[in-house]
Amino acid sequence: MNDEHPLAWDESTRPSLAEAADTAYPPDQEAFHGHLVQIHDHLRAELTRLHDLVEEVRRGVLTAGDARAAVHAMSLRQNNWTLGAYCQSYCGFVNGHHTLEDTSVFPHLRRAEPAAAPVLDRLAQEHVVIHELLDDVDRVLVALVREADEGALDEVERALRALGEKLLSHLAYEERELRGPLARHGFY
Repeated sequence: MNDEHPLAWDESTRPSLAEAADTAYPPDQEAFHGHLVQIHDHLRAELTRLHDLVEEVRRGVLTAGDARAAVHAMSLRQNNWTLGAYCQSYCGFVNGHHTLEDTSVFPHLRRAEPAAAPVLDRLAQEHVVIHELLDDVDRVLVALVREADEGALDEVERALRALGEKLLSHLAYEERELRGPLARHGFY
């Protein structure tokens, strides 16, 4: 694992808007947060599928090529799929989601609710770390395709575990902290 990015984020260093989780918003306002959670749930499901594929390769149920074909068929697939970018669809979707947040949603929320700035800054910083972990996953997946050995598979599992720990924590933090700002101000 990259020593710069321990698996768990220290919750005590994360800013919070300290909004009560039971704060009520009308359904039309809750819909913005609901949409964010739907996108995040899709990311969670695809991450679980990636872990399952690695396990199937380890057990000999799938070859690396079969796993590649399964990833290729995932709903997040992009048209520029290549052998050297084994998980490009997942990584690309996460990167695209974060780019949209960083360039559009976060600036909108920052203008509409300046008190949210520390949380938005932290979320943007976490995006950078997650992108580095996505690059690591891509690197080790390319090595797996080239080497197809047990050591390469161990590295894929390690990289996916590190990504999963950070990404899942990030998604939960974002959902918790942005519920109120999204209900009050929407995405744009």
